[in-house]
Order: sequence, then C-alpha cells, then structure tokens
Amino acid sequence: MDDVTWLAFALTLTVAGGLATWHAVRTRGRAAAVRRAGLTALPLAAYLTQTLQLVGEVGSDVADWASGLVLSPSVWVGVLLGAAGAATYVVGRLLERRATPARQEPRGVPLRRRGGRAVPAVGDAELDEIEALLRKRGIR
Repeated sequence: MDDVTWLAFALTLTVAGGLATWHAVRTRGRAAAVRRAGLTALPLAAYLTQTLQLVGEVGSDVADWASGLVLSPSVWVGVLLGAAGAATYVVGRLLERRATPARQEPRGVPLRRRGGRAVPAVGDAELDEIEALLRKRGIR
C-alpha cells in the first residue's frame, strides 16, 4: 500500500476511536472516556512513526510465508522428515533404556529414636552392645 492509503487507514481508525470516546463520555463516564481517548491517539501515532506500515508489512510477509508453507509439497516432505527423525530419536532412547540395566539406588537405612536423637535402626547385636556401653559411660 502507498502512503496515502496508510494515512486514510490511520485517520479512519482515529475517527472511529473518537466516536467511541464520545460514546464512552455519554454512557460510561470520564475514566472510560480518558482510556478510549488514549487508544484513539494510537493509530495516528503509529502512522506518523511508520509503525503502522511496519505492522502491515510484517503481516503480509507472515501471510505469504504461511501460504507457501501450506501449498508447497517440498515443505510437507520436510515436515514429515523432521517428524520421522524425532520419532526415531525417541524410539532409540526407549531402546537404550531397555538395554541398560536399571541402576538401583542404595536403600536408606531406617532410623529409630533413642534419647531424642535419630540413630540407624540396624539389627546388629554388636552395634547395640557398643551403644549400650557408650551410654553407660555417658559418652552418648
């Protein structure tokens, strides 16, 4: 689009925003009208900073890219090839997990309370005997 078309578009949006602002003053009050007035200034500001044209060009380029993506057989072959590669990778990881034995984490030693402290609950008679001797001498 040329510059005059962008100006006409910006002015149309600004006039529509002005009408919405006027309606907000009459029905919703000053706060809503001030918000709408702020929004009304944006299309003209976007035109003057050439942001409106930038957004239009980006939108047009995205539309061209999307239509090329949908209508191109080579793109669909690439999409299918990518999906097949990703699926192959996932299957390979699953096969690798099955082939290697699972590592077993060391089991934690259960704890029991003795004298307000947690000590390992090992069923070893020698350790219980040593603990009893230490307690008897006041070390533990």
